[in-house]
Amino acid sequence: MSATTLKPHQKELFGQPIGLYILFLTEMWERFSYYGMRALLVLYMTTQTIGDDRGPGLGWTNQEALALYGWYTMLVYVMSIPGGMIADKLIGQKKAVLVGAIVLCLGHGVLVLTDIWAFYTGLGLVILGVGLLKPNISTMVGGLYREGDIRRDKGFSIFYIGINLGSLLATLIVGLVVKEWGWHAGFGLAGIVMVLGLINYIIGQKYLIHVGNLTKDKDDPNEISYGKLYGKLFKSPVQLSFTVILLLASAYGWYKLEWGYGLLFLFLTAIASLLMMIYRELDSQVYKDRFMVLLLSFIMVIIFWGAFEQAGGLMNLYTETNTRRMLLGWEIPTVMFQSLNAGFIIIFATIVAGYWAKRQLKGKEASSLFKMALGIIIMGFGFLFMVFAAMEFENDGSSSMLWLVLAYLFHTIGELCISPVALSFITKLAPVKYASLMMGVYFAATGLGNKVAGIVGESASEFGEYAIFLGILVFTVVIGALFIMLLKPLKRLTHGAEDNEREMHNDETEGFELADPKLNN
Repeated sequence: MSATTLKPHQKELFGQPIGLYILFLTEMWERFSYYGMRALLVLYMTTQTIGDDRGPGLGWTNQEALALYGWYTMLVYVMSIPGGMIADKLIGQKKAVLVGAIVLCLGHGVLVLTDIWAFYTGLGLVILGVGLLKPNISTMVGGLYREGDIRRDKGFSIFYIGINLGSLLATLIVGLVVKEWGWHAGFGLAGIVMVLGLINYIIGQKYLIHVGNLTKDKDDPNEISYGKLYGKLFKSPVQLSFTVILLLASAYGWYKLEWGYGLLFLFLTAIASLLMMIYRELDSQVYKDRFMVLLLSFIMVIIFWGAFEQAGGLMNLYTETNTRRMLLGWEIPTVMFQSLNAGFIIIFATIVAGYWAKRQLKGKEASSLFKMALGIIIMGFGFLFMVFAAMEFENDGSSSMLWLVLAYLFHTIGELCISPVALSFITKLAPVKYASLMMGVYFAATGLGNKVAGIVGESASEFGEYAIFLGILVFTVVIGALFIMLLKPLKRLTHGAEDNEREMHNDETEGFELADPKLNN
């Protein structure tokens, strides 16, 4: 079939489906809005109500701000689970992304207002919008590729560049906008760019005709009934017993902690029960083993983001108060340091992806599990530089911003080994009918990591930054090393899900040359 007779959704650009670039741009603008908001949030909440050039903040303590930051960033991702369910059962992934983008536009628009009700309402709408958009757009990326297509990992890496290009632009521009026009101008800018993302997604629908559609055929083996799964729970003694134990633990958490934690524990109990029933209903041991190793990999996800997300919380506050930020007579806005991570990703994303692809084609260890465990270790070593920064601050009363640059560099390399890889790993191992749900569970694990980050950041007021940074360093390196030690038995549980990618690459490239010459090497 010649290129001129290809339908829009069949066309490629640089060896990848054009639909990838539509999703790339949509996610780029959505991440601009999210990371712009994320970079401002803690600083806005801790700024005093008077006497700041950027306008009045909320005047909260660091501990109060980090607590809300943890809840907000957690809920943004935890809502991916109902977002995935809604897509799977009601409207499909494609429409879920559309609705999510619209809600996000509304949320950022409300945040322009200065009233406290607008602050909470805007955050709530952003949480709902991201919950619908985030898991489903990532699942759509996976749907662009056939099973075993080696371009999948590189496609996710390209998609990941879009995420971080949005983050880079946000953290470079929003900080300057806030410095010139105030906090709410920064919130408004996030809303404007989200409208751009929505427009791009609507225009690009012709390239996405074949992915993200809802299947309503009752005879379809991929049809899901969550109600029936929960109903079968009462006929499954083992799963029911675990559910009762989790419910009792949730009630205890509600009593001992606060109602927010009680609701969170109840929600997690409901999800855990559903996952247990899905595992029970899978019709082969291969699927069950893959499902189990996927859930185990989410432990790494929670730990990674629990450490990494200090960037928007504790490290952000540390940069504001303890770091020498003068460069050639100009004080660099704190928000702009958030751009280091995104900038490094854009520089190193294809380099890291290419390195792993070459290792894989040479038959060397390059499994997703190995990459993820190594990513935790590399990211953990980034906190070694924050330990040095805290030591310098204790001695001199301030610390060099060079430590921050090195920390963000190591955090970025670690992120590139785990985050895009985990997204691709889910699309390889998750049962097809539960693809959106499992992507939602992944983002929920990310959200739990964000909450852990907030809790750890709050403890700095009691233990100090030095102890927190050192503790994160030791813990992450130990956990990463433990997963590497368990690599062989965990890989056996995947039953060769990644083993055929090299052969598929050879088969795919025998008949035609990819548009990007670099992808033919």
